[in-house]
Amino acid sequence: MNKIIGKLPGISLAAIIAVPAWLLGKAFPIIGSPILGILFGMILAFWKRPAMFDDGVKYTSKKLLQYSIILLGFDMNLFNVFRVGSQTLILMCFTLTVAFSTAYIAGKFLNVEGKTATLIGVGTSICGGSAIAATAPVIHADDEEVAHSISTIFLFNVIAAFLFPFLGHVMGMSDHSFGLWVGTAVNDTSSVVAAGYTFSNASGNLAVIVKLTRTLMIVPVTLLLALYTSRKTSGGKSGNSYNIAKIFPWFVLGFVAASVINTFAPMPQGIGSFLAQAGKFIIVMAMASIGLNTNLVKLVKSGGKPILLGAVCWVALSLASLAVQFTILKT
Repeated sequence: MNKIIGKLPGISLAAIIAVPAWLLGKAFPIIGSPILGILFGMILAFWKRPAMFDDGVKYTSKKLLQYSIILLGFDMNLFNVFRVGSQTLILMCFTLTVAFSTAYIAGKFLNVEGKTATLIGVGTSICGGSAIAATAPVIHADDEEVAHSISTIFLFNVIAAFLFPFLGHVMGMSDHSFGLWVGTAVNDTSSVVAAGYTFSNASGNLAVIVKLTRTLMIVPVTLLLALYTSRKTSGGKSGNSYNIAKIFPWFVLGFVAASVINTFAPMPQGIGSFLAQAGKFIIVMAMASIGLNTNLVKLVKSGGKPILLGAVCWVALSLASLAVQFTILKT
């Protein structure tokens, strides 16, 4: 109970910031509530807030974000989830290969330390900070390497939330094409949600499904890295200490369960839509919390080479996703 009470100030702060962002986002849908949530949070990040808010802000940006994705499942049809997920397997195979290959080659060229390059490659190709956090203990990355990688990935997450909807409109992309593009080319779930729903509700729904399918790749990729690292480590230390329960994205199962309920269980009219709207509001809260924890000066000072590597990987991933869509999938 004390832990819950300790989180309430930070959660309340995120909710207070989210209210004007939510209302203004409805008034100006081309901008979108999630992006406004990030902006308002980043503005308030310059305020030296009391420590009493920290636990709740962190909880909102991590756990509540995952719970919000579960709520989105109440507005999804399970058959569509599996249909879209199977359609994107080819797309993800190409994009993952391009991202990892680019991280390795560009990392060598830029002389970026191997573990940092691996973390940036994983973060770019799968799911941003979550993938980095899952991979770091497997490859025995230190705090500085993790900090460089997460700072780099988060910088491009913020840029993506602003840039991708604009580029999508400029290129005249359909809701379907844009959803596939965002779901496979934007790193973190938060930015996928922000960019997808800023473009349209249809593209946002598709982007979330694609992103959740892509998130599942964290399991085989990280396990392969664990196996690779264990062969380089005497005694196979990483192979013996690795726990799959710590890396599995359990909120994906909640999303599927919510989709099952919405697909097969008779629900009162409007309930599923209400729960999904609640999830979208919590997403804005999470965006505000992420903004509150963003230090732009520190991001810039965290290192030029990792940022450049992140940019190269991000561009390569984005172009690969578009190329596969228009040449192989012909969307």
